[in-house]
Amino acid sequence: MEESIKVGSTKMPSVGLGLWKIERERVAHVVKQAIQIGYRHLDSAADYGNELEVGHGIKQALDEGLCKREDLWITSKLWNTFHAAEHVEQACDKTLADLGVEYLDLYLVHFPISLQYVPIATRYPPEWIFDPEAQEPEMKIAPVPLSETWRAMEALVAKGKVKQIGVCNYNSALMHDLMAYAKIKPAVLQIESHPHLTQERLLRLAAEYDIAVTTFSPLGSLSYIELDMARQEESLLQQPVVLAAAQRLNRSAAQVLLRWGVQRGTAIIPKTSRVERLAENIALFDFELSSQEMEAISALNCNRRFNDPGLFCELAFGKFYPIYD
Repeated sequence: MEESIKVGSTKMPSVGLGLWKIERERVAHVVKQAIQIGYRHLDSAADYGNELEVGHGIKQALDEGLCKREDLWITSKLWNTFHAAEHVEQACDKTLADLGVEYLDLYLVHFPISLQYVPIATRYPPEWIFDPEAQEPEMKIAPVPLSETWRAMEALVAKGKVKQIGVCNYNSALMHDLMAYAKIKPAVLQIESHPHLTQERLLRLAAEYDIAVTTFSPLGSLSYIELDMARQEESLLQQPVVLAAAQRLNRSAAQVLLRWGVQRGTAIIPKTSRVERLAENIALFDFELSSQEMEAISALNCNRRFNDPGLFCELAFGKFYPIYD
């Protein structure tokens, strides 16, 4: 398995650093360290609330000659409150300014969920609640068609602000619909996937449309236990088939899970803020899982989705809003 995957006419590194939930005071240091170790793929988003600090880390790395801008693959995402055509470019401009770059390699629609617009000057990132100071704070839906949002995403490519565009958290039906009207086809689909949620049909569909796939949460429940969105016993790191492969290969259980992700042809974006884990998470290309190990790990699938708006929107934001059936 190569260390990059085909994205249109270019290539994207197979392993990136996911920047969700890395503390603002630490993320610049983590980004610089990651680049020093060899990471060239950074997965960011306006909603993570740390793009300004991510930009500081990128600048430090570039200033010290650790790499050139063109060596990096920088992804960011359009937040739900900026879906209307007149708001897409301003959201992108804010991300470019915060990251301190002139273009993005990839810009993704973060969720197929359109929320009421919140001006950048009012609150940034706007998050999910329309007005946190309201007597009864709530998530407010805005009726913006996804096709309108995509047209504005295409305009960013024409202006040179982004090289490629794509989508996150889309299901098969939305992908079919998008492909019917897109003048610029999505280059990447980013989805949650791990051995508890293999998403084989969606991966197969993306391959048929020649769309690259990036998977977030490649280690499964780890990022969600601290958010009370997963239970400790759901950890993939303790699964016997994972531990057996780790023992055979003299690798960590996490490396086995990450290798499973890249070996099935997807890019992965594990998150960590520990330097030793950064090095471990990218050291995946000098060993290989057997076909039997791949099948046994895939057989752990139980369609367990951790990042599900149909659950967390109602629990945290008082709005029932499923996007998966």
